[in-house]
Amino acid sequence: MKKLKFQTPTGMHDILPEDERYFQEIYKVVKEIADFYRFQKIETPILEDTELFSRGIGMTTDIVQKEMFTFKTRGGDFLTLRPEGTAPIIRAYFQHGFKNLPQPVKLWYFSPFFRYERPQLGRFRQFWQFGFEVIGEESSVIDAQLILIFSNILKELGFQNLVLKINSLGDSNCRPYYRKVLTSYFKSKVNVLCQDCRRRLKENPLRILDCKEERCQQIVSQAPQILDYLCEACKAHFKEVLEFLEDLGISYYLDPFLVRGLDYYTRTVFEIFEEGEKGKAVGALAGGGRYDNLAKIIGDEEIPAAGGAGGIERIIILLKEKKMKPPVEKKPKVFLAQIGGEARKKALKLLEVFREAKIPVAESLGRNSLKSQMRVADALGVKYTLVLGQKEAIEGKILVKDMISGKQKIIPLKRVVSFIKKKI
Repeated sequence: MKKLKFQTPTGMHDILPEDERYFQEIYKVVKEIADFYRFQKIETPILEDTELFSRGIGMTTDIVQKEMFTFKTRGGDFLTLRPEGTAPIIRAYFQHGFKNLPQPVKLWYFSPFFRYERPQLGRFRQFWQFGFEVIGEESSVIDAQLILIFSNILKELGFQNLVLKINSLGDSNCRPYYRKVLTSYFKSKVNVLCQDCRRRLKENPLRILDCKEERCQQIVSQAPQILDYLCEACKAHFKEVLEFLEDLGISYYLDPFLVRGLDYYTRTVFEIFEEGEKGKAVGALAGGGRYDNLAKIIGDEEIPAAGGAGGIERIIILLKEKKMKPPVEKKPKVFLAQIGGEARKKALKLLEVFREAKIPVAESLGRNSLKSQMRVADALGVKYTLVLGQKEAIEGKILVKDMISGKQKIIPLKRVVSFIKKKI
């Protein structure tokens, strides 16, 4: 087979009509839940100032060091295709004066993001996420409610065996001491660490906890746990989050080494997986946490916030694996056939009348043969076919054929919409 000259870039993919049905179903579920919890939709630009991410996400993260698509514009600015959604939303929060609104501000999005990483199952260089952000509230109930929202979305989509991993990363009061303890531990194991983790040890030892290398994971499994080093305020916050989850009937697994891939997280972090081997292969379906320091980094003001995001392609992969298909689009019950130039003109106008009446009608205006048009009508399984010939077009009439009984009758063209409305 001849290789095509142009194909999608590595790690990027077309969303074909079959997958678009999944996207629309996920969007519908996310929007319904967002509306119920009174989140407002926001869409930020695909391109942002590079420093927004390098400062916001953290210079020592793999995202900033290895995965960002960054370029210099003709004007000399450095811009980056957004690799995640939270930093741009905090930027928008300050830029548009959201801090002057009643707090908290609750926002959601459904957008594409970009990261340069090795393409594999559930990982793409252009990928879609939906996300929820609550800005201006420090209460632990928000952490629990966000977890509930993501759990509800996944359950609405048909997932039953969900696993919630949760941890606390502490804050600027208790994390520095834990970092010292962690550094001391990893220094004693430095010869066994992978090359990346040796670098991370100098820059940010917490990043080692997120390493996927097997030899590093073995070392991490014996490392000091941050839960043992939380200050009283962080302990109380985390305890409250867990109590809320228990009251909601949401089971969880405490993972003391869960850190996520972004440096802006403080206190609660979480990830939700589908139980089973396939779910492990795909990775987390949703994740997030609290990021009380991000507003300080971006807008130089201390504003508490929490949020999370869900991976749309990952969800679709597992829905397909489960053979769970989105609802099939309802087929029209009426087909409009036409024969001849004058009839085609009238048919084009008549379709608009049906559209305004909110009656779906199928057609094949490009075909001239009545026989070929009737084959299309048969394939669609319509209940009625409307036939507009040259004679009918001139006389202002139309033929209505009942495709089940075979009966047909001619009625005035101006009455056809009301006639079909009664029939269907």
